[in-house]
Amino acid sequence: MRRYATVILSTLILTIGLVLSAPAALAQPVCGSHQSISDSLKKSYTEAPVSMGLTASGGIIEVFASQEGTWTIVITQPNGTSCLIAVGLDWENLPKPKVLTGARI
Repeated sequence: MRRYATVILSTLILTIGLVLSAPAALAQPVCGSHQSISDSLKKSYTEAPVSMGLTASGGIIEVFASQEGTWTIVITQPNGTSCLIAVGLDWENLPKPKVLTGARI
């Protein structure tokens, strides 16, 4: 029973530590010039742009992905500053949707 309590307490302490440290990590985004971010993603993860779009505020959102499935989402502000906003694994490109002409909904 004592061992069980120790495991529960250790898990609780670890969980609290992770929760409390998360806001500090989120407060410091990785930003730089678009060229330096792009070069770093290519060199470190073999990621290249696979899609992009324009935000309502004039920023550019880009998805970088690799053949291995790693991916990164970057936003470039109108002032030229680029920041990483999300990273992950298991990226999958979907086929382009077929355009239906004359279809009624």
